[in-house]
Amino acid sequence: MLLLPPLSLYIHIPWCVQKCPYCDFNSHGQNGVLPQQEYVDALLNDLRNDLKYVQNRRVHTIFIGGGTPSLFDASQIKRLLDGVNALIPFEDDIEITMEANPGTLEHDDFAAYRAAGVTRLSVGVQSFSKEKLNLLGRIHDQHEAVTAAEKAVEANYLSFNLDLMHGLPNQSFAEAMNDIDTAAALMPPHLSWYQLTIEPNTLFHSKPPQLPDDEHLWHIYEQGQKKLAELGYEQYEISAYAKPGFQCRHNLNYWQFGDYLGIGCGAHGKITLPETNQIIRTVKIKHPKGYLATNDYTFETTEVADEDRPLEYLMNRLRLMTPIAKTEFEARTGKSASVVKAGMDKSIQRGLLTETDTHWKLTPKGHMFVNDLLSQFV
Repeated sequence: MLLLPPLSLYIHIPWCVQKCPYCDFNSHGQNGVLPQQEYVDALLNDLRNDLKYVQNRRVHTIFIGGGTPSLFDASQIKRLLDGVNALIPFEDDIEITMEANPGTLEHDDFAAYRAAGVTRLSVGVQSFSKEKLNLLGRIHDQHEAVTAAEKAVEANYLSFNLDLMHGLPNQSFAEAMNDIDTAAALMPPHLSWYQLTIEPNTLFHSKPPQLPDDEHLWHIYEQGQKKLAELGYEQYEISAYAKPGFQCRHNLNYWQFGDYLGIGCGAHGKITLPETNQIIRTVKIKHPKGYLATNDYTFETTEVADEDRPLEYLMNRLRLMTPIAKTEFEARTGKSASVVKAGMDKSIQRGLLTETDTHWKLTPKGHMFVNDLLSQFV
């Protein structure tokens, strides 16, 4: 039986100063004055159209991503959040995250976003190396990255995250470790540390840079994990590390196969409908021009087929490092745990999983070979 999970909200703001060569997100280079007023109006109308999916729930996390949301004025972010709250009640301890890039604002504005209602900031640093930032097409330098983190502390956010990448073009082991040390010295409660991958439809895909070889990448990853643990960061997801009590609740809901509304250009949503025994996914119109010109923002609505639910759940949930409760599997998929018994047994035999009466847990080998484990359920 499907049960209603917690509800989150993702808000997409698609504009950037310029498109980074590695980025495959739905982002568009800024061309002239941004239509901030019109876009916030459209976001709120988009949300009104999706209110049928709320089902008497409060929203417990919001994530404003992009693109570069910090291109929008704090006054527009406040108008947006106030408008959302008027449509859907907020949980008292709601987590509201906004992405920001160091080179896109005067850092004094961090306090203004905090006053607008943002409780958690995610700063896209990527590296503290001038050379690597240039290769990645970032518009900020290493000094602006440090200043951004310092201003986030001063603005009294409940938490903030620094985004770091490793496996960068021609990156040495020492450079990768220096990025971790520099970030940790700024005392962020949360770090995202993930490997650069070359994605289709990016400039790097058409003109690939020289990346470190697999042996070098593994050495960086293995020693980086060790260093982060020594610095007091607990890895709770494949690329997310946090001090105790500072995990990103929005991301946790996503990876636990929770529900989330998605509003804005190209935003995706996932919604549970217990009364009709359905799980649906929504996709909004991708291009800003088309999005702003319509009152019907949904491009596509599809149902997650009954037989696909176990695999979809596992594809999300296996990113987390915590054991999987069988009761959570059953509540989020509406399926008995017995439907995955054969695949779980094969994974246990291969040393990828352990099992108790109530939980499954990935082994260290399982964390290394998640795709191999998922293949047992295809």
